[in-house]
Amino acid sequence: MATGRTHRPATRSRGIPEATVARLPLYLRALTALSERSVPTVSSEELAAAAGVNSAKLRKDFSYLGSYGTRGVGYDVEYLVYQISRELGLTQDWPVVIVGIGNLGAALANYGGFASRGFRVAALIDADPAMAGKPVAGIPVQHTDDLEKIIQDNGVSIGVIATPAGAAQQVCDRLVAAGVTSILNFAPTVLSVPDGVDVRKVDLSIELQILAFHEQRKAGEEAAGEAAATAVPAAAATRERATDQGPDGDVPAVMPA
Repeated sequence: MATGRTHRPATRSRGIPEATVARLPLYLRALTALSERSVPTVSSEELAAAAGVNSAKLRKDFSYLGSYGTRGVGYDVEYLVYQISRELGLTQDWPVVIVGIGNLGAALANYGGFASRGFRVAALIDADPAMAGKPVAGIPVQHTDDLEKIIQDNGVSIGVIATPAGAAQQVCDRLVAAGVTSILNFAPTVLSVPDGVDVRKVDLSIELQILAFHEQRKAGEEAAGEAAATAVPAAAATRERATDQGPDGDVPAVMPA
């Protein structure tokens, strides 16, 4: 079976935009769920809703893959699963090393979704000598002293960094020097890498801060709405009092019948 070192995904050479590439996993997740329910075909509207995008954007994205669906029928689910998996490079084996086996690293090692999506955890690596040899998710942890040899022996091109921030850049440098060309960084720091190395950063605190911003904005909108709702009856009452008065502000006399 081919490894991550002998083949690269075809998306860039085919000119697929990065924004489209970023959405392909969303489509694949939705399609996989449909496949598991034995759904044979899906319309662009249904798939777009399941993936959280609009249908026009989905059809444009699929046009880059050369897939246009059938009018009145939609898209063949199994074929799209294969087509997107092939474009993402998931029809082959991608050995991955995880460096930093603390709480987060251990959780990643135990994540069952790697194998089903074409990724094989080839090694778990940690700097703590006390961790060496201990099994996590059935894989014995190895010491960072052996990092370069582990990468070479397993043909690894994808590394996951789950270390504290202070150690992340040094680990990154060693991974790159050993031949790793793609890094998924969970450490709360920005990594510096040479050209030709791709880094994807996952920062949970940043995502929470973005959610906090939206919560604050929603709270402000609700407060403004409540203030407006209170102001309307008050304004109406003021207008009502004004209409009860005469031209000089006095209550007008009752006219005879």
